[in-house]
Amino acid sequence: MSGSSAGVNKDLSGLTGLLENGVAGNFLGGIGSGLAYAGGNTFIATPDRGPNATVYNALVDDTSSYISRFHTITLDLTANTSGSGLAYNLTPTLTATTLLSSATALNYGTGAGLGNKIDGITPIGSGAPDLNLTNSTNYFTGRSDNYGSANALGAPDSTSANPSNARFDPEGVRVSNDGKSVFISDEYGPYVNQFDRVTGERIKSFALPANLAVPNLSPVGATEIANNTTSGRVTNKGMEGLAITPDGTMLVGIMQAALGQENGGKSVRIVTIDIASGTTHEYAYKLTTGSGASEIIAINNHEFLVDERDGKGLGDGTNAVVKQLFKIDITGATEVSGLTGSAALGAVAIPKTLFLDVVSKLNANGITSANVPSKIEGVAFGQDIYDNGALFHTLYVANDNDFVPGVAGANQFYVFAVADTALNFQAQQISAVPVPAAAWLFGTGLIGLLGSARKRKSA
Repeated sequence: MSGSSAGVNKDLSGLTGLLENGVAGNFLGGIGSGLAYAGGNTFIATPDRGPNATVYNALVDDTSSYISRFHTITLDLTANTSGSGLAYNLTPTLTATTLLSSATALNYGTGAGLGNKIDGITPIGSGAPDLNLTNSTNYFTGRSDNYGSANALGAPDSTSANPSNARFDPEGVRVSNDGKSVFISDEYGPYVNQFDRVTGERIKSFALPANLAVPNLSPVGATEIANNTTSGRVTNKGMEGLAITPDGTMLVGIMQAALGQENGGKSVRIVTIDIASGTTHEYAYKLTTGSGASEIIAINNHEFLVDERDGKGLGDGTNAVVKQLFKIDITGATEVSGLTGSAALGAVAIPKTLFLDVVSKLNANGITSANVPSKIEGVAFGQDIYDNGALFHTLYVANDNDFVPGVAGANQFYVFAVADTALNFQAQQISAVPVPAAAWLFGTGLIGLLGSARKRKSA
């Protein structure tokens, strides 16, 4: 996916003007950071904190006041009758872009002491987007200095878990069963927020376990890591993935990497959140060969697929190696809230089995490892299909191209056919609700269904 009716590399936010780094505020990119099914042929996709590949101010890690958002897209899967290629074609259409905001005040950086903008003369200025004044709204943004020392009620809260911080780095996304809201996890807090699907306004912020947050904040990621070596999430490796159980009662988030108190290692934490009560539990997941976990998706109310990957592939200038989905079952898993240390977590990690090796499947269908995106991050089940009389579940996989299509290519969507016999699958039943509609997409990335009557590659 490379554009919309607004133009090449432009989304449907309607934003005009440039960010502090000179990039357009409506730049379309990174939309595979999270991918959620919304019923029918409709999906929700989240870009992360925005374009920060343009070097302009190291004191904010080159982040900008790019407004956090989600995109509503349709992914139309149709039979390919051309006689060549894969058996199905996929047509992505961008239908809406929704900006994320808060009805209560948010903490923004003032820009004081953070140097100048890209021209070397103009001060960087406040981290609050100009649209705040125009719309009298408090928007979440990706700028790394948008945090403060008090929450919306004025109570002291200087940790990264302060729900009044404006900095927000969307990663995982799921749709509520009533279809009226979306849940989005992020890496800065980590946070899990619930937003109105039509307006984008925050409905609720869930309180996550305190051991996930860091107490010493900095707009420079390396400094933040150095100041929080024994507690909390690692910078830019917060709650990367988010699932919702098909019954709609529980969210399940996964941290990308081990916490500071784990002293490195391969054990990451899974956090379950009861949506009604906010009660949380923690479980351990042990990475195999991947450097982190990028997504989690529900198979049913107790089984999940975890996306484990490295950083190699298209966008990194190397050949992709690890892009694997592992199957886990949290039934009877050990609660690890009271445990600390990689060894302790590893000893009680949830058992897992390899379900899908994405690189191998793509290689088998003519896609070289050099052309497999480095950041496979969005995973969602879609509509079921019948092929030659057999029932298959469709599994959609998307990538985050970091807003640099010239380096990492366009945002890609891959679809895998999963035989009904391969999973005890329970589909989430999402009610249809009216959502914003806009124009049609032109320019797509690589698309198609892997697994069909002609090329059966069932997971």
